Amino acid sequence: MLELVDITKVYRGGKRAVDGMTLRLDRGLLGLLGPNGAGKSSLMRIAAGVTRPTSGQVLFEGRDVVAKPDSLRRALGYLPQDFGVYPNLTSREFLSYLAAAKGLSRRSAKARIEELLELVNLTEAVRRPLGKYSGGMMRRVGIAQALLADPRVIIVDEPTAGLDPEERVRFRNLLGELSAERVVMLSTHIVSDVESVAADIAVVAGGRLLGRGTPEEMLASVEGRVWEVEVDRADVPGLQRRYLVSRTIRTGNGVKVRLLTHVPPYATARRATPDLEDAYLSVVHQASPGGSPAGQQTLIGGAR
Repeated sequence: MLELVDITKVYRGGKRAVDGMTLRLDRGLLGLLGPNGAGKSSLMRIAAGVTRPTSGQVLFEGRDVVAKPDSLRRALGYLPQDFGVYPNLTSREFLSYLAAAKGLSRRSAKARIEELLELVNLTEAVRRPLGKYSGGMMRRVGIAQALLADPRVIIVDEPTAGLDPEERVRFRNLLGELSAERVVMLSTHIVSDVESVAADIAVVAGGRLLGRGTPEEMLASVEGRVWEVEVDRADVPGLQRRYLVSRTIRTGNGVKVRLLTHVPPYATARRATPDLEDAYLSVVHQASPGGSPAGQQTLIGGAR
């Protein structure tokens, strides 16, 4: 339904934010996972028709979005990373204004706005001006506006920034439900934001698509290569220089280190069950300059 074909974006000064990415999306949720500065936001703005690519095509149901952006805009709900509002309006007034701009009738807009305010847990703050909202509350307003017109395509860039843990889970579950009948594209650098809801994950870094696959495929790519070992604190820097360390946890006796390697780093090391963060870090590390130890294979499939 939505295709990004060989997309490149070069900004003034020669900065190449997106470098020849191709992604094809149909119904379901695609989790776009990558570190900060990976090019995710640039790609999301291009996918939403907000920014023109330097080269490449964006197609929605076969139609060129760059040439005819209205074909996508009517079907799109978009939450950018930086979301601006009118600080003197209440959330209800702001959403009413956006609903009118989207062409919703007054009656249908009123019912939809009340439904969304309850959905994002803002009914108790509805009389307060947006300028008095916290960062997390503003993010919830952004989520509500993206869903106003019951869109067929939803593009959300770092949507859980500023949300508390309970709200993050709630929003992830909502996106999972919406993706059953829609195209949903979720960009984040937080693995937990996609691991429970995305059946399709694309990993990006340096403006390039490093790989794409299901969570199961990603986990299989690091099977047998994840180890845990408890060491003295003084040994941790050495392990970090020699291996890809995914996390460290202080214990009463030292530090428990979780790392990736083909062979056990110590005789006392125990093989661990891989998780998605292990697989994600391995993909990004493998693509970084000098980051791929000898013998590591490509982790997940290419674009599709």
